Amino acid sequence: MNLSTQIAQNLQALDFDISAQRNDIHELIHRYLLLIEKWNRIHNLTAIKNPADMLIQHVMDSLAVIPHITGPYIVDVGSGAGLPGLPIALAKPDWQVDLVESNQKKASFLQQVRIELALDNVTVFPSRIEEFQVEKTANTIITRAFSNLGEFIQLTGHLASHDNAECRWAAMKANCSDTEKAQINAPYYIEAAIALTVPNLAASRELIIIKK
Repeated sequence: MNLSTQIAQNLQALDFDISAQRNDIHELIHRYLLLIEKWNRIHNLTAIKNPADMLIQHVMDSLAVIPHITGPYIVDVGSGAGLPGLPIALAKPDWQVDLVESNQKKASFLQQVRIELALDNVTVFPSRIEEFQVEKTANTIITRAFSNLGEFIQLTGHLASHDNAECRWAAMKANCSDTEKAQINAPYYIEAAIALTVPNLAASRELIIIKK
């Protein structure tokens, strides 16, 4: 089965309509995966080398969070190869997605993807998250394998204004322990722990939603 067919089948397996806002998302995901594969040969963006495996473990994993987060302004902390921010931006062209990545080579890759896929709703910030400033409060501050929950909140708390009750922090986890969850202290609290369903992925995935 070729990669294009695998993309189509996996997108169809999602429990929401991924093509509702962008009917060319199949092609864009295909191009994105090939760009990761190309850059991975030199810059080691991800330990996963096969685009078919990247599709499941990276792209589909990222897309699975969409029904559980709120736009229109998303900040992806420690974006790496663009995960989960770029798949979210592909599926939600009406959302603004900021990718914050301190590694210069990875940030250069993100810029190249933004240019080649003409993603007007994506901005890349090659900086540490504690140095990143926003002009308005983000609706969702999301991360995937960036840090533990306590450090995530500590480093990103400045991205939400004190009077904004709509902002959420979303941490993608394979298996979040009770010990790690206990790192969240007042005025923050865990609003929800959502088990994610990722097509064709046997491993468990969880989305921890934090509110202030």
